[in-house]
Amino acid sequence: MKKYEQKSAPICEALERFRRRRVVPFDVPGHKRGRGNPELVDLLGKQCVGLDVNSMKPLDNLGHPISVIKEAEELTADAFGAAHAFLMVNGTTSSVQTMILSVCKAGDKILIPRNVHKSVINAMVLCGAVPVYVEVRVNPEIGIALGVEVEEVRRVMDANPDAKAILINNPTYYGVCSNLKEIVKIAHEHGMKVLADEAHGTHLYFNDNLPISGMAAGADMAAVSMHKSGGSLTQSSILLCGENMDAEYVRQIINLTQTTSASYLLLSSLDLSRRNLALRGEESFEKVARMAEYARSEINEIGGFYAYGKELIDGDSVYDFDVTKLSIYTQGIGLTGIEVYDLLRDEYDIQIEFGDIGNILAYISIGDRIQDIERLVGALEDIKRLYEKDSSDLYCGEFIQPENVMTPQQAFYTDKVQLPLHETDGKICAELVMCYPPGIPILTPGERITKEIIEYIEFAKEKGCSLQGTKDPTVELISVIK
Repeated sequence: MKKYEQKSAPICEALERFRRRRVVPFDVPGHKRGRGNPELVDLLGKQCVGLDVNSMKPLDNLGHPISVIKEAEELTADAFGAAHAFLMVNGTTSSVQTMILSVCKAGDKILIPRNVHKSVINAMVLCGAVPVYVEVRVNPEIGIALGVEVEEVRRVMDANPDAKAILINNPTYYGVCSNLKEIVKIAHEHGMKVLADEAHGTHLYFNDNLPISGMAAGADMAAVSMHKSGGSLTQSSILLCGENMDAEYVRQIINLTQTTSASYLLLSSLDLSRRNLALRGEESFEKVARMAEYARSEINEIGGFYAYGKELIDGDSVYDFDVTKLSIYTQGIGLTGIEVYDLLRDEYDIQIEFGDIGNILAYISIGDRIQDIERLVGALEDIKRLYEKDSSDLYCGEFIQPENVMTPQQAFYTDKVQLPLHETDGKICAELVMCYPPGIPILTPGERITKEIIEYIEFAKEKGCSLQGTKDPTVELISVIK
């Protein structure tokens, strides 16, 4: 039961009071409410630029909040069912990295599935944590990694009783959910913390018909991308903590890497979005789920495409499925996901979230309308009619789990050399290689490169995937251990 009056938006109310005072600015930012940069005002609007202000006493300070930001964080914790909440302006990347840096130091083990976001790997490069991978199965028909199985979690925990924490994707980018509540129970029995990467799970907190949220499952920390399904501005995020975390220590960790010049545009968007979800989230996400299910049904009627959903649930590796995720397998019409992604954008003016080797994801959220869904369905029908071809030459697997040889920190900071991609078979990778989005690494520092991985990277390049993370922007050369 919520204890706070969720109709309040303290940061926004403070900004409104500040705006009415017409304070003369002799502080930063230097555009001085837009007067010094009229082109910026033309682009963003006078009200937006006028609220791009610096921390000051009436507006509090994100690094050490004592008034309106503190109140906004308390309201957020209440709305999400957490003991503590932190407003984050360096994206959910910063939230994920804070979680890991809060529970791990150099040499500490952390259990993770291999299909984590690059921010997890980068956090281990920063703090020196040692990854222990929990194996995940792959759905052979659609080529996506599934959730982590409970017995596999138990096995890995029994084999690594000194591990400090386990990180779980809730849900994955594709909508797959693990049995988080049971994993939390097992982890706590082993004395481990549970970190939930909920970059794609904001909505789970506001509708009981959706999979369980991290805080409801008893996780110790959760990183939540409010800007994805929650409606706040890009780069704004929240970090949630349970009762067994030292919130002031977590704040210190946040302040190691987060900017000291917090954007009040981002902060106010978090404040307003939290209020909106607290007051209207349940009905909003019920509508989102209905739209996504309608789209799934219509797309599967086309033939060739497969918009998957709750039928994947098996009670273990797919314990639950987030139906708001409109994930669609495309190789049934002979096209990779990235090819369909490009066609939708270039030929139909439809921008979807991502396309990979086998799938696309259309992100359905509180801002979508049924006519937008109809347009997407019509475009996919048209693409099948105009571009369908034989699929026999397509790569059938999407997810490869490489052998881990060194820690990410050791591999990243050791002596390295760049070699042509085709000469790296058997070498140890010293950098990230990934398709972005979704930002799940194909290779991380410390993993052995294989012929299969090389072929996958070459296929991804040929099909137009945006490969990132390497020193060489063309990904012709890969950095390997010398």
